[in-house]
Amino acid sequence: MKHGLEIIVAVVLIAFAAIFLIQNAAIQANLAEGDEPWGGADGAAANYIEEMGYEPWANPLWEPPSGEIESLLFALQAAIGAFVIGYVFGTWRGSKRTSS
Repeated sequence: MKHGLEIIVAVVLIAFAAIFLIQNAAIQANLAEGDEPWGGADGAAANYIEEMGYEPWANPLWEPPSGEIESLLFALQAAIGAFVIGYVFGTWRGSKRTSS
């Protein structure tokens, strides 16, 4: 079998996607009105803090006009950080190879 490993990886990926979609459908079916399917701990913690009566003592200098722009800026920040880390490690490894 020439492409045995590729076929195994494809089958595993398809099985994982199928399991994820089945579980997602089960979660979506059991939601109450107003619940978020993948809310997570951040949303629960924010709600708890707001219920305790906390009021922020500082305001942001600029607030993005929408959640999509906020996500874009976060992804851009992550990409720039990954580029910087990759460049530093690449330069370090390259200089290490040339000095040996």
